[in-house]
Amino acid sequence: MKPLGPIPPGFESIGGVLAIAGQPVTQLVEAAGQTPLFVYSSQRIRARIAEFRAAMPARLALHYAIKANPFAPILDLMQGLVDGFDIASGGELRAMLAAGVDGARISFAGPGKRDAEIEAAIVHGVTLNLESEGEAARAFALADRLGMTPRLALRVNPDFDLKGSGMKMGGGAKPFGVDADRAGALVRTILDSGAEWCGFHIFAGSQALDAGAIAETQGRTLDLAARLGEESGVAVPRCNLGGGLGIPYFASDTPVDLGDVGARLGERFETLPEVLAGTRFCMELGRYLVGEAGVYLTRILDRKTSHGETFLVTDGGLHHQLAASGNFGTVVRRNYPCAIATRFDAPVEEEASIVGCLCTPLDKLAEKGGFPRAEVGDLVAVFCAGAYGASASPALFLGQGPALERLV
Repeated sequence: MKPLGPIPPGFESIGGVLAIAGQPVTQLVEAAGQTPLFVYSSQRIRARIAEFRAAMPARLALHYAIKANPFAPILDLMQGLVDGFDIASGGELRAMLAAGVDGARISFAGPGKRDAEIEAAIVHGVTLNLESEGEAARAFALADRLGMTPRLALRVNPDFDLKGSGMKMGGGAKPFGVDADRAGALVRTILDSGAEWCGFHIFAGSQALDAGAIAETQGRTLDLAARLGEESGVAVPRCNLGGGLGIPYFASDTPVDLGDVGARLGERFETLPEVLAGTRFCMELGRYLVGEAGVYLTRILDRKTSHGETFLVTDGGLHHQLAASGNFGTVVRRNYPCAIATRFDAPVEEEASIVGCLCTPLDKLAEKGGFPRAEVGDLVAVFCAGAYGASASPALFLGQGPALERLV
């Protein structure tokens, strides 16, 4: 048998059935009217944010990176829980404005911003994290045409990355940000333009579980921000330290030690140089805040045997859970945490692969995992489904369409 990833703590069983926020998933599916269904727990989101606040220095603000999950009810929930929002497209900006979020609480990063997106950000008072000298020139020209003062920060491609991160965003040649050795000159150009200077965005990597590596990267980020502030001759008003905090997906993963990260960052904050003395710091987190709060529920349609192997065929699949299928950046496919939700307390009885309904061998939700014997009609739960699930998967592939989503 191939190991399954660890089910996040806090999920319970009611009458042998997985429960989310005190409700058996059978009831949640019945209320929704169909499967597949994403269920997100507001209680778990609130608890995770409270844990973060308790562990981190009070000076550190928290931003939600909505690319992790832009479901409108989650955006509504987050408004009262976080200090700001980070977006990466004009579509995400429209979602934020539709949710009633003030543009002053939003920052916009990402390469390849269209002129219309830059213009909308300027009009609504959003902070633009500039990714290049060319993007800066376009922002200056658009602001001049609008007769408005843009709010501009600079995304820096640092000369280091986050060790052990699942996705490296800095170090070496990258499409993200301005190389650190050119950043000081561009800051001076921004200041000369008359724009409102909003500081730095320095994001070295994401999905890291090693507290020591995260703390080391944050320390190097602070050193870089200070150096760039000195080079540009102006104090740094804000500094986005990026994200980096990961969640356990696979059998060998262990949770990041949040207390250790917070303690080390607090120590660094006590010895900041003068150029960072008044800086407002933040971290932008997406997956860490919502990933473990989500569960993907799909129903078994068929139970079949082929060459002695058991396959449980569901009405879901990679069109909703691309990452769980192993097709979202992983090199070696490993199993996400997964369970037979309607037999949540039952012991392992067999080895089975859980597959989706698509006509491709890539459509696997679990490969040769150990499960209680499941039958047609049983519900399967894929955990860690709150981030990069519904919005990061090809819902229209083979005409299948999106899954339902619910916040409870």
